[in-house]
Amino acid sequence: MPAAGDPPDVLPGFHPALEDELTFPLAWGTSPVRDFEAWRRTARATVEAHLLVDRQDDTHYAPEFTDRDDGEGYTRELVTLSLTRYGRVRGALLTPHGAGPFPAVLLLHDHGSRFDIGKEKLVRPWYDDTRLAAAVDWADRHFGGRFLGDELARRGYVVFCADALGWGDREPLTYERQQALASNLFHLGSSLAGLLAREDQRAAGFLAGLDRVDARRVAAAGFSMGGYRAWQTAALSDDVAAAVSVCWMTGLKGMLVPGNNTLRGQSAFHMLHPGLARHLDLPDVASIAAPRPMLFLGGAQDPLFTAEGVRTAYARLRAVWHSRGAADRLRAETWPDVGHAFGRHMQDEVFAWLESVTAAPA
Repeated sequence: MPAAGDPPDVLPGFHPALEDELTFPLAWGTSPVRDFEAWRRTARATVEAHLLVDRQDDTHYAPEFTDRDDGEGYTRELVTLSLTRYGRVRGALLTPHGAGPFPAVLLLHDHGSRFDIGKEKLVRPWYDDTRLAAAVDWADRHFGGRFLGDELARRGYVVFCADALGWGDREPLTYERQQALASNLFHLGSSLAGLLAREDQRAAGFLAGLDRVDARRVAAAGFSMGGYRAWQTAALSDDVAAAVSVCWMTGLKGMLVPGNNTLRGQSAFHMLHPGLARHLDLPDVASIAAPRPMLFLGGAQDPLFTAEGVRTAYARLRAVWHSRGAADRLRAETWPDVGHAFGRHMQDEVFAWLESVTAAPA
C-alpha cells in the first residue's frame, strides 16, 4: 500500500523496480530478428496476441446505409455494420460528389471525457439537433470551429468515422464507469483496448474495400486518443497507406510519472494492452507501419506528455524510418506554443501533408 502522504497513483519501490525491467527487447534494432519484413511480422503478431480479442476476418460487415443527405460538395450517410461479431456499430460516411475512386481518410475520434458524442466530434451531425449542439460546442473548443470530416470531404476524400464502444450511439459511458467496463472485459478474457484496436483495424478494411475508394490511398488520422488509434491502426492494418497522429506519441516511461492518466486507470484502459510493454515500447508498435508515410504533431505545452517522453519516441521513430532509407516519409514535430490542441494552423498543415501523400499515382 502507498505510504501516508504518497499520491494514490504511485506504488513506492515496486513500480520503479518494474519500470527498470522494461527494456523492450523486441524493438527494431534490439530484436534478434534482423530482416525488417520478418521483424514486422513478428512484432505485429506480438501486438495481436496481446489484444486479447481474436481476428474478425470471418465476420461479414453487412453494411446498412441510411439517412442519406447532401452536404456542400459531398454526400453524407449513416452506415451500420459489424466490425466484430459482438455487435453492430454506427458510423458516418461522407463521399465527395463526382467520379471516383477517391482517396479516403479513416477518422478516429478522441476521448476527451465526453461520451454523448463520438463520430459527431469529427463529422457534423445532420440527423440529430441535440447532438448537433454538443458537436458544435466540441468543434469550437478543440478544432477552431471546424468539423474535420466535412472539411476533408470537401477536399475530395471519402471519410468514415464510427463510434467507439461507450460513445455516441453505443451506450455512452460516464467517466467513472470506464474502469468497470474494462474490468468486466478482463474478467471475460478480453480487453477494452484490444476491442478498440480490432474495431479500428476492421474499419480500415471496410473503408478500403468500398468501390468508391482507391484502396491504395487510404489514410488514418486522429487527435488525442484518436491519434493513438491512428498510428496503432497503421501498425495493425496494411489497408492504411499513411497515418496522422496529433497529440499522442511518447515513450512509455515518459508517461509513468505521478499524476499522469496512465497510472490512474479510467481512460487509460482504452490504450492498455496487458503485458505488451514487456516486448515493445509505444513508438516500437508505431514503427510496424514503417516505411509508410507518417505524420506526428505534438504540442510542447501539452500537459499529458513529458518533453522527455516525446523526444524518446520521436528518436526511436526516426531511427526506424532512417534504417529503411525512408527518413523523408516521417515527420515528427513538436510545436512550441501549442498545448493539447488541434487548431486550424495545425489542421492546415495536416491537410497539405495528406494531399502530398495521397496524390493519385502517375
